[in-house]
Amino acid sequence: MALTSTIHRFQIQLSDVDRGVYESLDLRVAQHPSESAQRMLARVLAYALRHEEGIDFGRGLSTVEEPALWVKDLRGEVTAWIDVGFPAATRLHRASKTGARVFVYVYAPKGAAPWIAEMAKATIHRKDEIEAWSLPSELLEPLETRLDRNVSWSVTVSDGRLYVQHGDETFEGTPERLAL
Repeated sequence: MALTSTIHRFQIQLSDVDRGVYESLDLRVAQHPSESAQRMLARVLAYALRHEEGIDFGRGLSTVEEPALWVKDLRGEVTAWIDVGFPAATRLHRASKTGARVFVYVYAPKGAAPWIAEMAKATIHRKDEIEAWSLPSELLEPLETRLDRNVSWSVTVSDGRLYVQHGDETFEGTPERLAL
Protein backbone atom coordinates (compact mmCIF):
# COMPACT_ATOMS: atom_id res chain seq x y z
CA MET A 1 0.00 0.00 0.00
CA ALA A 2 1.41 3.39 -1.04
CA LEU A 3 1.80 6.11 1.53
CA THR A 4 -0.19 9.28 0.90
CA SER A 5 0.67 12.91 1.48
CA THR A 6 -0.35 14.62 4.70
CA ILE A 7 -2.32 17.80 4.17
CA HIS A 8 -1.57 20.73 6.49
CA ARG A 9 -3.67 23.88 6.65
CA PHE A 10 -1.78 27.10 7.33
CA GLN A 11 -3.69 30.25 8.17
CA ILE A 12 -1.17 33.06 8.05
CA GLN A 13 -1.51 36.75 8.78
CA LEU A 14 1.36 38.16 6.72
CA SER A 15 2.83 41.59 7.44
CA ASP A 16 5.90 42.13 5.29
CA VAL A 17 6.76 45.67 6.33
CA ASP A 18 9.92 45.67 4.19
CA ARG A 19 7.97 45.06 0.95
CA GLY A 20 4.62 46.62 1.95
CA VAL A 21 2.75 43.30 1.66
CA TYR A 22 -0.15 42.68 4.06
CA GLU A 23 -2.26 39.59 3.37
CA SER A 24 -4.34 36.88 5.00
CA LEU A 25 -3.21 33.55 3.57
CA ASP A 26 -5.16 30.29 3.78
CA LEU A 27 -2.90 27.52 2.44
CA ARG A 28 -3.40 23.80 2.02
CA VAL A 29 0.07 22.26 1.86
CA ALA A 30 0.69 18.62 0.96
CA GLN A 31 3.65 17.03 2.71
CA HIS A 32 4.97 14.11 0.67
CA PRO A 33 5.77 11.01 2.80
CA SER A 34 9.48 11.41 1.95
CA GLU A 35 9.52 15.17 2.67
CA SER A 36 10.89 16.32 6.01
CA ALA A 37 8.82 18.65 8.16
CA GLN A 38 11.60 21.25 7.95
CA ARG A 39 11.51 21.22 4.15
CA MET A 40 7.74 21.67 4.15
CA LEU A 41 8.02 24.53 6.66
CA ALA A 42 10.75 26.08 4.50
CA ARG A 43 8.34 25.95 1.52
CA VAL A 44 5.63 27.69 3.56
CA LEU A 45 8.02 30.39 4.80
CA ALA A 46 9.37 30.89 1.25
CA TYR A 47 5.76 31.32 0.10
CA ALA A 48 5.24 34.05 2.70
CA LEU A 49 8.59 35.74 2.04
CA ARG A 50 8.05 35.83 -1.75
CA HIS A 51 4.27 36.33 -1.68
CA GLU A 52 2.93 38.20 -4.68
CA GLU A 53 0.05 37.82 -7.10
CA GLY A 54 0.28 34.54 -9.03
CA ILE A 55 2.41 32.60 -6.50
CA ASP A 56 1.62 28.92 -6.17
CA PHE A 57 3.18 25.65 -5.08
CA GLY A 58 4.72 23.35 -7.69
CA ARG A 59 3.40 19.80 -8.09
CA GLY A 60 5.87 18.33 -5.62
CA LEU A 61 9.07 16.41 -5.08
CA SER A 62 8.46 13.91 -7.85
CA THR A 63 8.14 16.61 -10.53
CA VAL A 64 11.76 17.57 -11.09
CA GLU A 65 11.05 20.02 -13.91
CA GLU A 66 9.08 22.28 -11.54
CA PRO A 67 10.27 24.35 -8.59
CA ALA A 68 8.86 24.14 -5.08
CA LEU A 69 7.05 27.43 -5.78
CA TRP A 70 6.58 29.65 -8.75
CA VAL A 71 4.92 32.85 -9.80
CA LYS A 72 3.04 32.89 -13.09
CA ASP A 73 1.60 35.88 -14.91
CA LEU A 74 -1.90 36.01 -16.39
CA ARG A 75 -0.66 34.29 -19.58
CA GLY A 76 0.69 31.37 -17.53
CA GLU A 77 4.35 32.26 -18.06
CA VAL A 78 6.72 31.73 -15.14
CA THR A 79 8.01 35.05 -13.79
CA ALA A 80 9.65 33.70 -10.62
CA TRP A 81 11.18 30.28 -9.93
CA ILE A 82 11.47 29.63 -6.18
CA ASP A 83 13.33 26.54 -5.05
CA VAL A 84 13.76 25.12 -1.55
CA GLY A 85 16.69 23.03 -0.38
CA PHE A 86 19.92 22.51 -2.26
CA PRO A 87 19.11 22.41 -5.98
CA ALA A 88 21.72 21.12 -8.40
CA ALA A 89 23.64 23.59 -10.55
CA THR A 90 22.03 22.15 -13.69
CA ARG A 91 18.59 22.83 -12.25
CA LEU A 92 19.47 26.45 -11.44
CA HIS A 93 21.05 26.86 -14.89
CA ARG A 94 17.84 25.64 -16.53
CA ALA A 95 15.70 27.86 -14.26
CA SER A 96 17.79 30.94 -15.09
CA LYS A 97 17.43 30.31 -18.81
CA THR A 98 13.63 30.63 -18.53
CA GLY A 99 14.03 34.37 -18.01
CA ALA A 100 12.29 34.19 -14.65
CA ARG A 101 13.69 35.65 -11.44
CA VAL A 102 15.27 32.78 -9.48
CA PHE A 103 15.22 32.45 -5.69
CA VAL A 104 16.57 29.64 -3.51
CA TYR A 105 15.77 29.12 0.17
CA VAL A 106 18.13 26.68 1.84
CA TYR A 107 17.66 25.18 5.27
CA ALA A 108 20.15 23.06 7.12
CA PRO A 109 21.34 22.95 10.70
CA LYS A 110 24.91 22.36 9.46
CA GLY A 111 24.81 25.27 7.04
CA ALA A 112 25.03 25.74 3.33
CA ALA A 113 28.82 26.01 2.92
CA PRO A 114 29.30 22.79 0.86
CA TRP A 115 26.46 23.73 -1.50
CA ILE A 116 27.78 27.30 -1.89
CA ALA A 117 31.25 25.93 -2.73
CA GLU A 118 29.73 23.62 -5.35
CA MET A 119 27.69 26.47 -6.88
CA ALA A 120 30.77 28.74 -6.98
CA LYS A 121 32.54 26.24 -9.27
CA ALA A 122 29.51 25.59 -11.49
CA THR A 123 28.54 27.31 -14.71
CA ILE A 124 25.08 28.74 -14.16
CA HIS A 125 23.33 31.15 -16.52
CA ARG A 126 22.85 34.58 -14.83
CA LYS A 127 24.34 33.18 -11.60
CA ASP A 128 24.88 36.67 -10.18
CA GLU A 129 21.13 37.39 -10.46
CA ILE A 130 20.04 34.36 -8.41
CA GLU A 131 18.96 35.26 -4.89
CA ALA A 132 19.90 32.55 -2.42
CA TRP A 133 18.81 32.78 1.22
CA SER A 134 19.46 30.60 4.25
CA LEU A 135 16.50 30.16 6.58
CA PRO A 136 17.65 30.15 10.22
CA SER A 137 17.45 26.82 12.02
CA GLU A 138 16.62 28.65 15.27
CA LEU A 139 13.34 29.50 13.59
CA LEU A 140 12.59 26.23 11.79
CA GLU A 141 13.41 23.82 14.63
CA PRO A 142 10.88 25.14 17.19
CA LEU A 143 8.22 25.46 14.47
CA GLU A 144 8.82 21.82 13.54
CA THR A 145 8.20 20.63 17.10
CA ARG A 146 4.88 22.53 17.15
CA LEU A 147 3.68 21.41 13.73
CA ASP A 148 0.09 20.23 13.57
CA ARG A 149 -2.42 19.56 10.79
CA ASN A 150 -3.99 23.01 11.38
CA VAL A 151 -1.55 25.84 11.95
CA SER A 152 -2.26 29.49 12.65
CA TRP A 153 0.64 31.92 12.37
CA SER A 154 1.28 35.61 12.31
CA VAL A 155 4.33 36.21 10.10
CA THR A 156 6.07 39.58 10.21
CA VAL A 157 9.10 40.74 8.25
CA SER A 158 10.70 43.96 9.44
CA ASP A 159 14.21 45.27 8.77
CA GLY A 160 15.17 41.88 7.31
CA ARG A 161 14.17 40.03 10.48
CA LEU A 162 11.52 37.30 10.32
CA TYR A 163 9.08 36.82 13.21
CA VAL A 164 6.62 33.92 13.41
CA GLN A 165 4.00 34.01 16.14
CA HIS A 166 2.52 30.61 16.89
CA GLY A 167 -0.04 30.75 19.70
CA ASP A 168 1.49 32.66 22.60
CA GLU A 169 5.06 32.08 21.39
CA THR A 170 7.10 34.17 18.97
CA PHE A 171 10.11 32.77 17.14
CA GLU A 172 12.50 34.92 15.21
CA GLY A 173 15.51 34.76 12.97
CA THR A 174 17.18 36.62 10.15
CA PRO A 175 17.35 34.94 6.75
CA GLU A 176 20.94 35.28 5.51
CA ARG A 177 21.67 36.28 1.90
CA LEU A 178 24.12 33.83 0.34
CA ALA A 179 26.52 34.70 -2.47
CA LEU A 180 26.71 32.11 -5.23
